[in-house]
Amino acid sequence: MKISFLRGEFSICQLRDLSRLDLSANILFLAKTPDELSLVCPTESVPDNVLKVDRGWAACYIEGELDFSLVGILAEISRVLAENRISLFAASTYNTDYVLIKQVKVEAAREAFRQAGYDVV
Repeated sequence: MKISFLRGEFSICQLRDLSRLDLSANILFLAKTPDELSLVCPTESVPDNVLKVDRGWAACYIEGELDFSLVGILAEISRVLAENRISLFAASTYNTDYVLIKQVKVEAAREAFRQAGYDVV
């Protein structure tokens, strides 16, 4: 399985509302619950009305389309990172899973993935 790292820095935000959200970013994850509104976006796209923001994240994803019948892919990636004491923030799309890792841990994550048998791009 191939894991690709995206270029650039990402931020994880808690938003007050959607009024300042720029939907033109290439990658953007938005989650809304009765209790909060969360956003993952490139750091340069962080709206100016955030309640909280955590900057300094890198993003990687599993290349290819993952069929819904596949089991344990994200669990295995989580295990590899957990065994190397690397925390993550996960987000999924219809086709695949994305994992955000603090930028200071990227090289350690790359090596952990390689050691686990992943092809890392």
